[in-house]
Amino acid sequence: MESTNPNYDFVVVGGGPAGCALAVGLAKSAQKPRVLLLEAGGRNDDSALRVDGKRWATFMEGGLNWGYKTTPQEHCNGRELDYSRGKGLGGSSAINFGVYTVGARDDYNEWASEVDDDNFGWKEMQTRFKNLETFNGDVTLPENLKYANPVASDHGNSGGLRVGYAEDWERDLSLSLDAFEAAGHKLNLDHNSGNPLGMAATINSASKGKRTTAADLLLGAPDNLVVVTDSPVHRILLQGKKAVGVETQGKQYFASRDVILSAGSLDTPKILMHSGIGPAAELEKFNIPIVNDLPTIGQGLRDHYFVPLILARNPETNDRNSFFQDPTAMETAMSQWKENNTGLWTRYSCQVGCGWFKSDRITSSPEFKALPASVQEFMNRETIPHYEMATHLPFHFILPDMFKDYSYVCLAAFLMNEQSRGEVRLQSCDPDVPLLFNPRFLEDPFDRRACIEIYRHLLEVSRQESFAKDTIATLVGPASDSDEDILEFWKNFLSSSWHMTGTVKMGKAGASDAAIDTHFRVRGMENLRVADMSVVPVLTNNHTQATAYVTGVTCAEVLIKEYGLDEQ
Repeated sequence: MESTNPNYDFVVVGGGPAGCALAVGLAKSAQKPRVLLLEAGGRNDDSALRVDGKRWATFMEGGLNWGYKTTPQEHCNGRELDYSRGKGLGGSSAINFGVYTVGARDDYNEWASEVDDDNFGWKEMQTRFKNLETFNGDVTLPENLKYANPVASDHGNSGGLRVGYAEDWERDLSLSLDAFEAAGHKLNLDHNSGNPLGMAATINSASKGKRTTAADLLLGAPDNLVVVTDSPVHRILLQGKKAVGVETQGKQYFASRDVILSAGSLDTPKILMHSGIGPAAELEKFNIPIVNDLPTIGQGLRDHYFVPLILARNPETNDRNSFFQDPTAMETAMSQWKENNTGLWTRYSCQVGCGWFKSDRITSSPEFKALPASVQEFMNRETIPHYEMATHLPFHFILPDMFKDYSYVCLAAFLMNEQSRGEVRLQSCDPDVPLLFNPRFLEDPFDRRACIEIYRHLLEVSRQESFAKDTIATLVGPASDSDEDILEFWKNFLSSSWHMTGTVKMGKAGASDAAIDTHFRVRGMENLRVADMSVVPVLTNNHTQATAYVTGVTCAEVLIKEYGLDEQ
């Protein structure tokens, strides 16, 4: 087996939001340690992947997506669901739908409480979020300031992630946002203030017509950061219980200080298990020598999921057919985008609306009252929502054969704070074979009740008179308003939001369900850490790419302090 340059201080595995943020943070420290960032996929450097209006279709590019599926879901009529994960630099930020939301301040304060470390509280995390971003808060048309008017002090202006609002919005977006307000859902002029409650024009991981991914953090990185792509890591190289490097396809890379796994909630547990770190009973089934019996690894999987409500609309409310029914118009717009990142591909499908809400119907239900008192208390905190609703999801990218007429609106309802817990586990001794992913969607009675109630809220929005007068037909929705039909609709149409969290959970010293301490160290191991969504003990109320970024930044800060890397 080929042995490569052994003189790295740190080896970071995974080039997604957490891994890129971590590797760059370490490399920029004053002592300039040698950092190796290993990414299983390619460089993803085709500029066409950055077209803002096409960000909804990149997940269908086979070379960018691992193509994972869940196991058959018992409570979803046996369906195997798409469980997309990004492949290549940028990770899942290269294939997600570009919604950039940080969540609720109470999420991070709960994280700090669960692990007994204020370093994970909102005050510290908000500072990191601000340092990460260069925020474009401009709203071009004065009438749209009603839907987005952020406070500059809640945002940053010098970070590597360029985020903000699209410069040009589709003209019927305001009709949907007004319907939410008419249904009694307040507007929120900045969902990234720490309080996401209310409906808002959504901040995008895009700026000036160009999509942003985690790979942008690597631009201008110092030369002590080495990036190697097309190198899936199979296992960790160990001396006893000390990590000294990693093994990838025919090569070994060594770290004099730490190996840090940032491969995500579905792949970090796999690398650990194939290295002999995980549930002994599972490892034994596949004849993997046990180094460290950690039964909690692979447990505790949580995720957000959603269903759509798709309505055919009066063509006079929008002009989408003039674009999406005209191949010449789309080709011309693409040529303009290639020239200067402007044109109609920076208008259509570039600005959505999202909102996070509480529901008295949920909190008054017997299923909610049956939850542990601590869970009820958390969900009743000031900034914690019970569900999310969205408008203007361009589903014709996802289901292209379904749409010939683009005068439609896709609304969506997302469950927050799901109570079901899933798992990931081995199915082979071959490290190239993915784990089995079982999120157990809709297993918990609370989740089923909440899904029924939040969809009713969405139906009520769609039936506001000012909005409903332009609705021609329901294209996708439940058979009726009954509990039974709404729940059956969830079972048949539920999709993951790809927000997988918690499979290598961080916790207090001695916590039975934790595998990681607050310094991101794997329990019972030396020089081995994990920094990605798998460690996060709270399913944050957002689209979790932002949480992944800030997890990587936090780990970098911990390592810099621990090793004195900012000392001159």
